[in-house]
Amino acid sequence: MHESPASFASRPIAFVRSPYARRIDAPHQPTVVEGTESGASSEAIIEFIEGFPAAAFRDLAGFERIWLIFAFHRSDGWKAEVRPPRGGGKRSVLATRSPHRPNAIGLSAVELIAVESHALRVRGMDLLDGTPILDIKPYVPYADAFPDARAGWIDAIDATQGQHSAPGPKRPRSKPPG
Repeated sequence: MHESPASFASRPIAFVRSPYARRIDAPHQPTVVEGTESGASSEAIIEFIEGFPAAAFRDLAGFERIWLIFAFHRSDGWKAEVRPPRGGGKRSVLATRSPHRPNAIGLSAVELIAVESHALRVRGMDLLDGTPILDIKPYVPYADAFPDARAGWIDAIDATQGQHSAPGPKRPRSKPPG
């Protein structure tokens, strides 16, 4: 068994500038926009921190998609089991895409629209405004796409609710009159 460090430090290289200020406004996944205010994939900006060299990201030009590795900066802890939005009862947190994770790290594949002088313009954003980006990697179809892969409990949900079904964002509860 390998010894692991007690902690691991990471610093943001960029921050998201998206139209989503609250969790209830953002899609559950980048490709699930049903129920959002516009009903369409939103554009956003990945704005690099001051002094981050353009040489580190310029060759992303020409890639259609990129992976964003980010911190769930509004996560308030985690539990071993969570209730996914698609239903089906509690599931192991590591078998879900819950933002409430042991290390609050997320992964999202977005469409790259443009590489700009100090930013990336993207579409299909599911991240909140101000989300810290820890790293970016190119999406490489031959290495990253496994369309015939099994998806565990999600396959069972697809069989009963329809393939790739997912709820739209939650709406805030109305306040009682008074």
